[in-house]
Amino acid sequence: MNYDCAIVGGGPAGLNAALVLGRAKRSVALFDNSQPRNGVTHASHGFITRDGVQPAEFRRIAYEEVLSYPSVRHWQAEVTDVQKTDDGFALRTSSGERVQARKLILAAGLREVLPEIEGIREFYGKSLFNCPFCDGWELRDQPLAIVSDNPDVFHKVKLFLNWSQDLVVCTNGRDILTAEQRQQLASRGVRVVDTPVAAFSGLDGLLERVIFTDGTHIERSGGFITPTLLPHARFDEALGYETAEDGGIVTDVMGRSTAAGVYAAGDSSYVMPSQLIYAAASGSKAAVAVVADLTEENWKSVIIQEGNSAI
Repeated sequence: MNYDCAIVGGGPAGLNAALVLGRAKRSVALFDNSQPRNGVTHASHGFITRDGVQPAEFRRIAYEEVLSYPSVRHWQAEVTDVQKTDDGFALRTSSGERVQARKLILAAGLREVLPEIEGIREFYGKSLFNCPFCDGWELRDQPLAIVSDNPDVFHKVKLFLNWSQDLVVCTNGRDILTAEQRQQLASRGVRVVDTPVAAFSGLDGLLERVIFTDGTHIERSGGFITPTLLPHARFDEALGYETAEDGGIVTDVMGRSTAAGVYAAGDSSYVMPSQLIYAAASGSKAAVAVVADLTEENWKSVIIQEGNSAI
């Protein structure tokens, strides 16, 4: 079967795109390898009516809604290859299945590469996070560590001060702050530690202290880190769409990439802030763009056929 649209990725962006397309009576092939980026998260926040929802429960509800539309089909598989064809796109999965689609929405999102610090995986998603808008409320007014070797940490600290005034910045051995920035942080009571971080310590996922390579430590009950974000799936060489320096797919406001018939939504286009509600909204916009473009193509096709018949 040649589907109207194939969606690579079953997160909030891909699922919302499938919902909108299903309601538009478009045939949809939805591919999801069940490896969500927020799998370690105990609860997601900032989405009205779903504040505090567990990611697994969010996906369960979403799939129940999306698959109630008969034109949407779900493959629990990874898409390993995508090629442009005369009629659209040919997708191949890890199990060897091949699917044809006229349009393609890339919504596989990002994967996180955590800093190589002992114990980080024990606390990540429980008392160490990366987004204050997602998890800052749960850490409000606590003594926090901001561990980052990225130069944008100074601007992030300004944000973090909205949730807690007790902050320690750990640069992990990198010289990323100017003298003026350090002076401004000190004036706000923010301490900076340049010694590399050796380990995180605590019990049951609850952080208690940050230990440095010189043997010293600081008592902290939570904090924020800066993981490296990489595209979960890349098909730019095969499809020819433009990517930004950070790896995100360049799109217009409706999610159209620079390659005809290819759209991107959610973290694949580096929608920021990286939150459920933004991702879902971008999926909805990409689906609307797909429906609009298919409608125009079908309309022109009918006009051409009618013209040929008249001749």
